[in-house]
Amino acid sequence: MTTDPVKTAALDDSEHLQVLGYDDTFNRSMSLWANFALGFTYLSPLVGVYSLFALALSVGGPPSIWWILIVGAGQLLVSLVFGEVVSQYPIHGGIYPWARRLWGRRYAWMAAWVYIWAMIVTITAVSEYGSGFAASLFGLEATPTTTLLLTLALLVIALVINFSGTQWLARVARIGLAAELIGVIGVGLYLLIFQRKQEFGIFFDTMGVEGDGSYATAFFGAALAGLFLFYGFEACGDVAEEVSQPARRVPRAMILTILVGGVSALFSFGGYVLAAPNLQEIVNGEDADPIPGILEATLGEVGAKIFLVIAVTAFLSCVLSLQAAASRLLFSFGRDGMLPGHRWLSRISPRSKVPTNALIVSCTIPAIIAVLVWLNADLLVAVTSFAVLGIYVAFQMVVLGALRQRLRGWRPAGPFSLGAWGFVVNILALAYGIFAMVLLATPGSSGVFFTDWIVLFGLAVVVVIGLVYLLVARPDKLSDAPADDAVAVADELRRRTGAIRTVSS
Repeated sequence: MTTDPVKTAALDDSEHLQVLGYDDTFNRSMSLWANFALGFTYLSPLVGVYSLFALALSVGGPPSIWWILIVGAGQLLVSLVFGEVVSQYPIHGGIYPWARRLWGRRYAWMAAWVYIWAMIVTITAVSEYGSGFAASLFGLEATPTTTLLLTLALLVIALVINFSGTQWLARVARIGLAAELIGVIGVGLYLLIFQRKQEFGIFFDTMGVEGDGSYATAFFGAALAGLFLFYGFEACGDVAEEVSQPARRVPRAMILTILVGGVSALFSFGGYVLAAPNLQEIVNGEDADPIPGILEATLGEVGAKIFLVIAVTAFLSCVLSLQAAASRLLFSFGRDGMLPGHRWLSRISPRSKVPTNALIVSCTIPAIIAVLVWLNADLLVAVTSFAVLGIYVAFQMVVLGALRQRLRGWRPAGPFSLGAWGFVVNILALAYGIFAMVLLATPGSSGVFFTDWIVLFGLAVVVVIGLVYLLVARPDKLSDAPADDAVAVADELRRRTGAIRTVSS
């Protein structure tokens, strides 16, 4: 990884935004650490590991832990590509403006349409999972009504904090980061060092999950252990206009999110496996929620209660970060006139300098979905099935757009640059993304058509609705936002930084 010569004579944040066609209207109160905390709490290894631990072990056995390394390496490649893009385009909205500037308005509209629905569903799912922790913490029975009320409470509390401004978002994100690190690395290390009941060789023991077939099938089936975990780092770029020196700091924050998140997930997942007193029962699928039992057996009742406090804090911070990222994407959509009610969505509070109306939408739609889940509990699986595949599709649309621009002569002009390695990394990131999407889209083998094809069915519904709206309403015609200008913007940034260098000398 190298740095471009412009790093020594970079434009200030306001002038960089002017080159991109925008005014500097937000408070830049978010530091590198706070930006990293936002991405990390969105990625949330505690949430990911807790949600997938039992499923991963029952499908792929202890070796499923290696998917954390495989997917982490692949997503690191993606984050490097994103880093070059956001360094040239440090603007709100992430996936949407990146895809627009790398390809075009219609292309970007579809990428963002899929991505925003995946994010909204993820907000609902994380709130639903968090309500279970909250119910355990307060000693409440996890009935459907209790789950709904606690889910809505998490959504509203996160909304109130987001309303208060970027500084409070950053503060709570840092608290959530501390909770995550304690909950995953701290507890994981404790289990590894003091509560180990299995040998390290267990991570190479399939424990019979393959049955009479090939273990390769079981191993690939357990890929979700990593694929569900490693997204959220892109949220660092969603709030770029609220970060000081975003062209330098956001790429670093995204890379840190992947690296620290990967290490945290390894400690956590590995610790639970090695400390499990009845690991074979988990692998056999006889214990669908094993982590509370592992914690109570190793930490005691008081220790388990303390962990619940940490977990609820982490879940709240995750919902907070998701709401913030979704609202900035909606704001970016609205600012460019690409959605109905775009003027309303693009309003910024004069007091807190946050897009309050977009935040309301980011809370209200997940709340409506939560009510639907309350009416039909099976609906949660159906509406969340496409979320991860949708996010990977949106990611790879940006990666493909970056490769297209490189073939047209684009040399990223931000302070963060991969130099000569950029083209190679871009190709590898695209190859990884295609591999991941194939794994996610592969139909199941239950024999029930709707169940086996639910992931592709859910994505197809979102894509078809988006295409119909795009072709009928033509939102791309309502916007004059700049598009497909990566080469031209890079040339202009180099010209301006060259002028600064000349004056300085």
